Amino acid sequence: MQKLRWGVIGVARIATEKVIPAMQGGELTAVTAIASRDAAKAAAAAGGLGIEKAYGSYDELIADPEVDAIYNPLPNNLHLEWTIKAAEAGKHVLCEKPIGMNATEAAEILAARDRCGVKIQEAFMVWTHPQWRRAADICRSGRLGTVKSYTGYFSYFNEDPDNIRNVPETGGGALMDIGCYLLTTSRLMFGEEPRRVLGLIERDPRFGVDAMTSMVLDYPSGHAIGTCSTQIVAHQRVQIFGSEGRLEIEVPFNAPNDRPCRMWLDTEGDLFARGIETIEVEPCDQYRVQGDAFSRAVLNDDEVPYPLEMSVRNMKLIDALFRSAESGTWQDCG
Repeated sequence: MQKLRWGVIGVARIATEKVIPAMQGGELTAVTAIASRDAAKAAAAAGGLGIEKAYGSYDELIADPEVDAIYNPLPNNLHLEWTIKAAEAGKHVLCEKPIGMNATEAAEILAARDRCGVKIQEAFMVWTHPQWRRAADICRSGRLGTVKSYTGYFSYFNEDPDNIRNVPETGGGALMDIGCYLLTTSRLMFGEEPRRVLGLIERDPRFGVDAMTSMVLDYPSGHAIGTCSTQIVAHQRVQIFGSEGRLEIEVPFNAPNDRPCRMWLDTEGDLFARGIETIEVEPCDQYRVQGDAFSRAVLNDDEVPYPLEMSVRNMKLIDALFRSAESGTWQDCG
């Protein structure tokens, strides 16, 4: 079976601890090269992960004719530059979320995709995870009645001043790092786009990034509300409410790969949880699923699972939430 040959630019933990090991077990993915601006770090990562080639610069890896696609896990402020460089070298790109620092950068990447004739996708692994596909199917099936409300929560605790998530210049903060998941999954559950948003932000005075952001999204069919934080005890949960039922997702974003994912479907409205149906989704590695889905799109010349047009819309929501928090008013999403 033909496999897409992948190169990875950077040795970020998300790459070396999660994405690369997952893709090395993929049906359609082969990780053949890794690069760092520090050649020793690249060599160490390659040796530890059993990767054939190690490069001391991103440009060298991108120029490798035996690499078909690039995985870009660099800090957010470097997504634009290196995704476009890879595209201009004829490489397909899977770029970590968020796709850029704002909607303008996302639109530049979309333009580069069209200009270069390659496939580019933002790495929202939730979009291809079976539990989210199942949740979307339930929302479309009518078992919840009309979907009216989404509530989401995502948090962890990190006060490390050297962590890029606490550095404004690299695109740090709760909304860019994890709040983006609340935005994209609420859009998936409603199957439509919000008309306006309202945002509240609590900034850490030491770092200047948003340590907690809350949001309200006004959809044509209902409302989504969510809170994300980088300075609250780690937790995540999503609930979708309809006129006739409720769906709760136990671990919506960091889905386990060693046990089934669980969702609870309540169509009785019983406050004591009698009659709730437990739905289990078979274990899988969401990064492996994501890599295979993107590789399949490239090999078959099909549309990628999460088109860049969707990424531009998500970045517009992030921009609008930042504007809303500054102005204290609702903001349109256009």
